[in-house]
Amino acid sequence: MTTISRRALFASGAGLGLSVALTTPALAYPERTVRIISGFPPGGLNDIVARAMAQALTPILGQSVVVENRAGAGGGIGGAAAARSTPDGHTLWMGIVDTQAINPFAYRDLQYDPQKDFAPISLVARFPFALVVGPSQPGITSFPALIAAAKVKAEAITYASWGVASTPHLAMERICANQGVKMLHVPFTGQAPAMQAIMAGQVDCFPLPAGGAESMTRDGKTRAVAVLAPGEIPLFPGVPAIKTFGVPLETGLWKAIYAPARTPQPVVAQLNQAVRQAMTAPVVLDVLRQQGAVAEPSTPEALFELGRTELLAWGEVVRATGAMVN
Repeated sequence: MTTISRRALFASGAGLGLSVALTTPALAYPERTVRIISGFPPGGLNDIVARAMAQALTPILGQSVVVENRAGAGGGIGGAAAARSTPDGHTLWMGIVDTQAINPFAYRDLQYDPQKDFAPISLVARFPFALVVGPSQPGITSFPALIAAAKVKAEAITYASWGVASTPHLAMERICANQGVKMLHVPFTGQAPAMQAIMAGQVDCFPLPAGGAESMTRDGKTRAVAVLAPGEIPLFPGVPAIKTFGVPLETGLWKAIYAPARTPQPVVAQLNQAVRQAMTAPVVLDVLRQQGAVAEPSTPEALFELGRTELLAWGEVVRATGAMVN
């Protein structure tokens, strides 16, 4: 596990990776294709959002922006590749709560520090979760019914995630602990493979971003039984928030754009403005709407602070659940 000291967590200038010498010359940026590294396979939410952002950024930056999928280790492989890239703004990183706040506690050999190795650019959006039950359990049409089935026998009900110590894994462990049941965790390499598995009846349930959940429930075979949000969400009218059943849980994903640490401040500032502009593009707004999210652009400083507070919060969750990878 990457060791993150109190000093590192609360650092500002060095942690932000924003400071440059006053004598830094003006940069001609961008000079070539810009790539956005995604730490997950194609077809999942991270890939969908990254590709929408790439499409919107291309005319803004005046160079092609492409997505490179570097899946594995809960996004850790892609994160390490992005962190090691030349800090000139031509490589960006689509970070999520898993890669920036959970992995440092779940992976002992993580090859990057989410605060020290990245220059934050901007938050993109937050995505609520919905808990769905698949066709393998046609009789389960509500959250109480799911819990009742799980109480019949330990690990009789299976649930999917996109990896050990991922957001869905931790969410389900908290739900099970709250309800006094034990379900069997079945990790996959990304959201898309997990969605395919539940639709094929290979696993029973899956907490996932609401947009993906909604796409699976259109034929009625897969059913949403709760949303992991403060209240009902537009994508699932009538589906209750899980806190209605006594589970004090609100969780989902946030996604943000980063550059490698030591990227020159003028480039960071230019990218922040470009990302803000991209989040007004119809292609991005349409994707966010389909996912039940809204654009939430931020300053680099606000994104750094979000990462700091999320590290503190998710570190407690990982320790409580014991969801360690190695």
